[in-house]
Amino acid sequence: MTTRAADGSGAPGTTGGAQPSAGTPRSSVRRAHGLLRTGFGLLGPRHGRHTLSVDDLDTLTLPIGDDGVVIGVDAEGQPAVLGLNRPTPYDVVLIGGLWTAQVFALRAAATGARVAVETGRAQAWTQLVHAMGGGQNGLAVYDVGRVPPQGASAGTPVLVVRDCGMRPPRGRVVSGPWQSVLTLLPYLSPVAPRLLRQARLVGVQRISPGEAEELSRAIALPRSDVEALPTLADGITLWCADRDRQYVMTQPTDAEVGLLGTPRRMD
Repeated sequence: MTTRAADGSGAPGTTGGAQPSAGTPRSSVRRAHGLLRTGFGLLGPRHGRHTLSVDDLDTLTLPIGDDGVVIGVDAEGQPAVLGLNRPTPYDVVLIGGLWTAQVFALRAAATGARVAVETGRAQAWTQLVHAMGGGQNGLAVYDVGRVPPQGASAGTPVLVVRDCGMRPPRGRVVSGPWQSVLTLLPYLSPVAPRLLRQARLVGVQRISPGEAEELSRAIALPRSDVEALPTLADGITLWCADRDRQYVMTQPTDAEVGLLGTPRRMD
């Protein structure tokens, strides 16, 4: 690489072949060459350090949290955010209503993800497709078993929503790097145990007392949650990941209400 001479004369030289001028201590040259070799260049002007006293630390407010889809608010009224765009496979199972799954899809598309909906009731998704620009702006609907490879990447993450009824077949397009899969089950079906075992996150809306008992054996819910699930209001979901559990209320925006209506468990 060609450089200029260190004395500012403009004479060309090389980073490894410059000779010390008369009267220049060799130790200084060695120190300068050492800085160049480590990639930091020559020392620039000195500036005062930015310091903060211990007493002032409490005045700082730093945004700490995950980037992703705001799925609602928790019991303290704080936003509950789910990071869907991941470099590793991520499977989500939602035992609940179509309304919640559609809000989920809209918000995922709003974050820049492409949403592919695999469904046996395409008419239920038609309004969303039209609202999103006819499938050209982030949301497309496919028949069951007809979802093509999506080509997910860090720049174009994908969410696949599987709305395939009580017994969804094994999907041709599965979760992978930058491609998450959300499977919607209206009730706790016979295939639910298999799906729950492979899921990283499980969402449960209002279910019957018998279903709550069965679910508790599948994902080890405490008695308090088993008793609460049959009483949940519309729009409230219990999200479970490993040993973490959180009740979240999905509050629709005005635009979402105009498009999908108010929260409901049944469709």
